[in-house]
Amino acid sequence: MSTARTVADDAVVDDAVVDDGGSGLASFRRNIWWGLAGTVACVLGFAVGDWVLDPDVHGGLRALTGLSTAATIVACAVLLGQRVRDRAPSAGWLVTAGCATVVAAAVPLALGEFGIWSIAPAATISVLVMFLPSRQAWPVLGAALVVLPAVGLVAALTEGEPHLGHAAWMPALMVIAFGPAMLGMLRGWQVAARLDDARRLAGQLAVADERLRFAADLHDIQGHHLQVIALKSELAARLAEADPARAAEQMREVQQLAGDALRETRALVQGYRRTTLDAEIANASKVLTAAGVAVRADVDADLAASLPQGPRSLLGLVVREATTNLLRHSRATRAAFVLTPDDAGARLVIDNDGVRPDAGGASGAGAAGAGAGDGTGLASLAERLDAVGGRLSWADDDGRFVVTATVTATVAG
Repeated sequence: MSTARTVADDAVVDDAVVDDGGSGLASFRRNIWWGLAGTVACVLGFAVGDWVLDPDVHGGLRALTGLSTAATIVACAVLLGQRVRDRAPSAGWLVTAGCATVVAAAVPLALGEFGIWSIAPAATISVLVMFLPSRQAWPVLGAALVVLPAVGLVAALTEGEPHLGHAAWMPALMVIAFGPAMLGMLRGWQVAARLDDARRLAGQLAVADERLRFAADLHDIQGHHLQVIALKSELAARLAEADPARAAEQMREVQQLAGDALRETRALVQGYRRTTLDAEIANASKVLTAAGVAVRADVDADLAASLPQGPRSLLGLVVREATTNLLRHSRATRAAFVLTPDDAGARLVIDNDGVRPDAGGASGAGAAGAGAGDGTGLASLAERLDAVGGRLSWADDDGRFVVTATVTATVAG
């Protein structure tokens, strides 16, 4: 039991341990492993198993071949698990794979079973070349395509086998069947991993671009005002004794400039935090699309335009918070924003398919209290909507996380 557990731990990629950030990459990696390991197990099991069960073969040789074939399958499975997780092959499993493969090939070859002896070597070689760079893997497969048929041909000549062609083409066929298929599946996994890295980078760049925009706007507002304030303050300090009246005038202008800077800064932050609902949905769609999420926006434009500023701002904050939670806490591949008329105003429904079953609805509910102290978490937004006659709720609905917000059309802007 302990040996089986060790093999499973080394071979299988566990989604509970590997967090793919909602891309589904861990599931794809597990499927790749099952495809590769299953191919080796099925081909070796069916081809060699039939011969091992043949009662005409000596029992001791059958047992030896069966055990060595099973060891080859297990060792290849573990090595494949290490490869798809980008780990170096462990020396112990390399030795196990090599020794088991030699025995699994030597016994049938010595008994003249030219149809099955080459399966284990071809499978093991194909697994091992996956740890090599592409420019080295293909030449090694080419060498195996020559060496294995040559070994079969020499053995056939030594044993007086009349059908020399069978002894030569069967090993070549096994190398062609295993090698390109395994390298092709590995290449598919590597491309998927690189695309996921690009998706993550695109999301990070979208966030960084928004931060740079805000920083540039803030610099434009503050830079000019602070420079003028510094100059007038210096002038007022020089005039304080010589001309107090002019110094007081300069300080009044400084006060006015400071007030203007404060108002413009507040307006900037107000626009950043309380942008229009349409702009929030458009920005959310852009960011989610960059992160690899398919977005559907079904918004009643006339309804959105008819809402007062207050409801529009609150719904905009809901869109922003739900989008933030989706990016941080979910594994979503699809999301939807739907704005429809409600009895007294409007209803906004935001849902995604990224609920993590092991995180208790972390795609939103787990983060509902985030930012509760600054008025931007879902829990705080629910209180704000409650206070003006609206309502905000969220729930895990059959694998989808749904946020529903309703507002009245009579909230003062």
